[in-house]
Amino acid sequence: MSEPVLSVDWPAYHRLVERLAAQIHESGYRFDSLLCLARGGLRPGDVLSRIFDVPLAILAASSYRAAGGTVQGELDIARYITTTGADLHGRLLLVDDLADTGATIERVRVHLRQRYPAITEIRTAVLWVKEGARVAPEYAVMRLPDRPWIRQPFEIYDDMQPEESAGGCTAPPSEPPAAPGDGFDRVARIRLPPDQCPAAAPVAPAARVGRTSQTRAISTPNSAALT
Repeated sequence: MSEPVLSVDWPAYHRLVERLAAQIHESGYRFDSLLCLARGGLRPGDVLSRIFDVPLAILAASSYRAAGGTVQGELDIARYITTTGADLHGRLLLVDDLADTGATIERVRVHLRQRYPAITEIRTAVLWVKEGARVAPEYAVMRLPDRPWIRQPFEIYDDMQPEESAGGCTAPPSEPPAAPGDGFDRVARIRLPPDQCPAAAPVAPAARVGRTSQTRAISTPNSAALT
């Protein structure tokens, strides 16, 4: 059986990040430093930095390089952290997109403890935790009962060439997407000139989860659909 796939569109992705911010706020955790792991944690880290008004620090770490970035390998952690704020200190919030095996978060926490003794506490925030992850992030919006490949909305750019981005917009093919509400599975994209770009469709307020074979799609979830 092929690996299950969880497809997430942009409205759903933004809602997940907002729910993560709500979890952190409701817990009462007041962090002094905010660190995201690039690349997956960049987008949620940027939003949390704006909501909580804390400077964003960035650490590059990657273990997904083989098979087009879908297979985990050895973990590489950058030597330096970049930030415009003070050095990492006090209570720290570590942000990533997901906890897969948990190896990245586990290693980064050890790395931070060794190199930044001014850190007094580390809590971790992610959008998804897969079944079997050996770490338990303090904040997670979706705790999955299985181990799907999560197709995030920006992954459409993995296959886009620079010349394709020069003007116009991306239109879906004539056939419907693979699952109801799927904002991702539109592989055969068509480039349109700016004057032919369609207006954005209104966002439905309710959550909708669909299945086609091993593919799930999440579209504009509400808080009741999330943990």
